[in-house]
Amino acid sequence: MTSTVDVVVVGAGLMGAATAWELTRRGRSVALVEAFEPGHTRGSSHGSSRIFRRAYPDPLYVRMTGRARELWRELELDSGADLLTETGGLDHGRHRDPAGMAAGLRAEGVPCEVLAAAEAAERWPHLRFDGPALYHPEAGVVDADATVAACVARAAARGALVVTGTRVLGVDDLGDRARVRTTGPELVADSVVVAAGAWLPGLDLGITLPAMRVTQQQVFHFRQRDPRLRWPIFVHKHDLQTFGLPSGSDGGALPAMKVAQHDGGSPTTAEERSGTVDPAARARVVSHVERWLPGLAPEPVAEACCLYTTTPNEDFVLDRVGPIVVVSPCSGHGAKFTPLIGSLAADLALGLAEAHPRFALGVGV
Repeated sequence: MTSTVDVVVVGAGLMGAATAWELTRRGRSVALVEAFEPGHTRGSSHGSSRIFRRAYPDPLYVRMTGRARELWRELELDSGADLLTETGGLDHGRHRDPAGMAAGLRAEGVPCEVLAAAEAAERWPHLRFDGPALYHPEAGVVDADATVAACVARAAARGALVVTGTRVLGVDDLGDRARVRTTGPELVADSVVVAAGAWLPGLDLGITLPAMRVTQQQVFHFRQRDPRLRWPIFVHKHDLQTFGLPSGSDGGALPAMKVAQHDGGSPTTAEERSGTVDPAARARVVSHVERWLPGLAPEPVAEACCLYTTTPNEDFVLDRVGPIVVVSPCSGHGAKFTPLIGSLAADLALGLAEAHPRFALGVGV
């Protein structure tokens, strides 16, 4: 049996779900194909806590966070779900440049301030500082699970065909359209958006893919000693490159913070990842918490694994070849851009835009 739609979206993680949502709100017919179930824990899109921040040293990403922030609010209005909670955000550490980043934020009209270490410690006594810190109030936490659920539900309500438990075997370029071969129904569409994350290297797309590295990352949740204190999200680049944010439901019943090492993943594949936390990774993060985060009890109350799919320069891939749009990798920092990436992917799928040169498939091949 063959079904024909305007666009097939492969993968119902954050980016695929957001693309389906965006396409259906533009009135297009969509089939959303997922190998497991929306919200599964085998990829990069599960859990209740992902960082949203505007503090990038790169003006392109600063501008993109602004548009993404607007689209998060549109998605919340459309779905009725609370998805982005602003907590404010800190950047500090000897390998971070708070003053330089502040200049970049101000150039884009983003409110921020740079605090001396003593000032930052007075405001947030539950963190330690050994140098200046950048604070910007528009940072916060995104609920990934709720976002996937909201996007899939709204797409389905607008008529999207949601096909779960079905693997995509390959995509064939038919010239004016594409055929998607799956373990279930055959699908034909004007274009296909592939948002398969770490599964991208294993798909038969007939196109040259960029260099990419899949790693298994570990995240840890630590109980807040004083649940009355307000925690910002933070990026701390010192001996380790770490980040932290309020855990939400991932941390259990008591208020907790999710803390992880950004650059400490183990090479793997989507199929071969162990799903087992590396004890050495746990020890590094616990040691970091003991030294830098006195407001947390340094024993993890929960832990989990996820996948990063990363290009050599940590940019995204958002490009189209023939009828195929590739929306992956997102290089470990894409979640905050979810509704924007969905909008950009929809533009590519509908032929309304060309890829940004930074995100083209040929970069890094």
